[in-house]
Amino acid sequence: MKGTKRQKLGIGRHIGRIALGVFFVYAGIAHLTFGRRAFRAQVPKWIPATKDQTVVWSGYVEILLGLLILWRGHRDPKIGWLIGSFLIAVFPGNWAQYQNRRNAFGLNTDKARFIRLFFQPPLIWLALWSMGAIHTSSQKRIEN
Repeated sequence: MKGTKRQKLGIGRHIGRIALGVFFVYAGIAHLTFGRRAFRAQVPKWIPATKDQTVVWSGYVEILLGLLILWRGHRDPKIGWLIGSFLIAVFPGNWAQYQNRRNAFGLNTDKARFIRLFFQPPLIWLALWSMGAIHTSSQKRIEN
């Protein structure tokens, strides 16, 4: 059964990819504007740049990655791996917020900051799955 890449990925993957792309663009804009101060709470102490420089540059990167997801995410599974890698790379910021007990984004208890750590793996999976970087067993049957 032949079809376009979008047809093979399915509507659920398409919605997931669009949501992830919009989320990245929104988060990037937040880094540069209204959320800038809160994002500083996540920058680990060992980062050589200033907290503000780190937040600004990561904001630019997130906007670019979000646009890449929206523009090419359905065409190239390598973008899913790129986004998954980025999400792994920024995880130390989530850990730093928990470890240093920094309040931001409504996370003002150790429990809330700890629970947030468990949201990163599903985001990584969504990036890989929605852009066709990983295949489910049902998708493999469709493609064969």
